Amino acid sequence: MASTSGLQNLNNDHRSERFLFLLIVFITALTLIGILGLSYFVASIGINNLPLYAQWLLTAVLIITGGSVLLVLGALATVIMAGRDLPVPYVKKLRSIAVKYFLPVFIAVGKILGISKEEVQHAFVAVNNQLVMSYCKDGHPPERILLLMPHCLQNSECPVKITYRVQNCKRCGKCVIKDLLELSEKYNSNLSVATGGTIARRIVIETKPDLIIAVACERDLTSGIQDTAPLPVYGIFNRRPHGPCFNTQVDLEAIEEVLKEFRTK
Repeated sequence: MASTSGLQNLNNDHRSERFLFLLIVFITALTLIGILGLSYFVASIGINNLPLYAQWLLTAVLIITGGSVLLVLGALATVIMAGRDLPVPYVKKLRSIAVKYFLPVFIAVGKILGISKEEVQHAFVAVNNQLVMSYCKDGHPPERILLLMPHCLQNSECPVKITYRVQNCKRCGKCVIKDLLELSEKYNSNLSVATGGTIARRIVIETKPDLIIAVACERDLTSGIQDTAPLPVYGIFNRRPHGPCFNTQVDLEAIEEVLKEFRTK
């Protein structure tokens, strides 16, 4: 069966999450503009008592701040609706700014709306994955792919150290590291295991990939996408049947579907 159909099913499953994130972006923009408008209204009560230059300065600061917020969030909303970065100057840069700095604001707005932090993070990753996929399809096929995995996928009783050198794995089959090694060899991709964000960043610097397929929990995955922007990171959440950071699991079929898609370009 063609890999595209499997990946299409994955993308279709996340449509509602992308719509949710778009809704949060719009509400965030309206909220921030409302706050700025209220600030100007409050300041205007006594603004006539200020020197003329201070009046102009306050007005200019609020207009520039409001315009910048609208520009950044507008760029993000545009690419979400389009499903790809547009060939318009600075759109990708503005979208990267939104990804790096506005996620905590989106989470706060989601909380006000009764949307959990995890739901917002899942929606954020769904939007990110859509943009990464479209970027790689639009003339940027990755030559060097890095599979970046969390250390908690390794069996907790395993004495073998696989951080930095995952080839030390004995392939006993007690955890998914064996299967991930086989996938990396099958699709000629690098595989690395990291114990935290610092080591993960070092691995990225050393391997210099064109694309990262990363597996992690909500917190680590969203922060990793923010830290590495604009480097494309396709994110897949791990599974935690035994609780966080302990003998976690991952959907191997989802990883292979993504690898198939990129390796057939």
